[in-house]
Amino acid sequence: MDDVAAVAALDEPTRRLLYAHVARQPAPVSRDDVAAALRIPRATVAFHLDKLVAENLLAVTFERRTSRAGPGAGRPAKLYRRSDRQLAVTVPERHYELAAHLMAGALSTGTPLTVCARSAGAELANPGDDARELLERHGFEPYPDGRDVALRNCPFHDLARAHPDLVCGMTLGLVSGMLFGAGSALVARPDPRPGHCCVRLSGSGC
Repeated sequence: MDDVAAVAALDEPTRRLLYAHVARQPAPVSRDDVAAALRIPRATVAFHLDKLVAENLLAVTFERRTSRAGPGAGRPAKLYRRSDRQLAVTVPERHYELAAHLMAGALSTGTPLTVCARSAGAELANPGDDARELLERHGFEPYPDGRDVALRNCPFHDLARAHPDLVCGMTLGLVSGMLFGAGSALVARPDPRPGHCCVRLSGSGC
């Protein structure tokens, strides 16, 4: 997962300190600003700030910090600010934000949740996608189980435990839409079992 790589980037103590400092500032800051505030060598600051930019944890802008213009005014300063990226890493993988979007869409439009979920699932897929790879990318952990494909993980686990009828119907719609969007011969059907997603796949594509 891309979020895992970003979190790993923050595991380095100096990098984490720099990120926290930049994130707290009301305006973008330069390498010199950060080096002076934290008393860390400028070269070290530059290295770690650019690593954070590479992971899209910080964003860069360029700004001339003097009133001079024209030749001799110098290059604009490279400034850093916290990016708009949000991180959510859970093990096993969970997608509660997706569930929230689906439910909000259903409520705001008056469309049944299963219909919204099926439409969203179709948009997540491209024709010709391998269904199992697609489901793996979205946290379902598919694996062969006899002549079927079982889904070991429910990305909406806590919600499904609290509201099984609502969330399992949503999940069935989502998976069905993904299979439809991929043009897969697999068929999603409800099959609630302990320790698994409530959806199971069967068909000639197994």
